[in-house]
Amino acid sequence: MTPLDKPLKRELTIGDVAYTLVLDPDGLKLTEKGHRRGVELRWQDLVSGDAALATALQASLRAN
Repeated sequence: MTPLDKPLKRELTIGDVAYTLVLDPDGLKLTEKGHRRGVELRWQDLVSGDAALATALQASLRAN
């Protein structure tokens, strides 16, 4: 298996909106194409079950 030792970028479309997905050794980041801010999720949060909590926290910080 190939180790994930540098960022891997892919484009995907959800509905009619284009997004950029970046996978790196620390986690993943999903942003709307052409924007800088997006949703970040660390691998450690995902495997520990804290993914929902981390996502909710990021959403609340963006709302303020």
